[in-house]
Amino acid sequence: MIDEILENNRRFVAEKGYERYLTTKYPDKKVAVVACMDTRLVELLPAALGMGNGDFKLIKNAGGVISGPFCTAVRSLLVGIYELGVEDIMVIGHTDCGAQHISGPEMIERMRSRGISDDAIDQCRYFDLDFDKWLSGFDSVEDAVRNSVDILKRHPLIPDDVRIHGFVMDSTTGELIRVS
Repeated sequence: MIDEILENNRRFVAEKGYERYLTTKYPDKKVAVVACMDTRLVELLPAALGMGNGDFKLIKNAGGVISGPFCTAVRSLLVGIYELGVEDIMVIGHTDCGAQHISGPEMIERMRSRGISDDAIDQCRYFDLDFDKWLSGFDSVEDAVRNSVDILKRHPLIPDDVRIHGFVMDSTTGELIRVS
């Protein structure tokens, strides 16, 4: 598969396919979106928002959640705010999310079945990794979005003039429902 991807990349560059995507690093609409990495959202999310290349910063992770005040998504948002001019943040969860009902113990069992040793798992625990918290999903997409928005609104490093919004997107139709 990687060889096919590399061949597609060579052809893309040779045919100057990149020209239609030329833009700057600054989001034209001054918006950052935190969303799930779900494959259904790759093209649906920007299309449903009316956004094109260069319009917004897109930060993706499993579940589209802010897992804590100093997670990498928050770091990316801070860079967006202070370096790239972001003025609005949208946290967008979605229906039928694959990260919704995952659990730490189930993930650990899947790791073991793929050859990860108990020693490796214990080593992570030695460094105070709480697998249950780190690998767990959520019961309610709406509550997960509200929690993420709350973390951002209370964050001491996010200025008061940055507007923070929470939504759930229908992963079939792209419809947005405001939840926060």
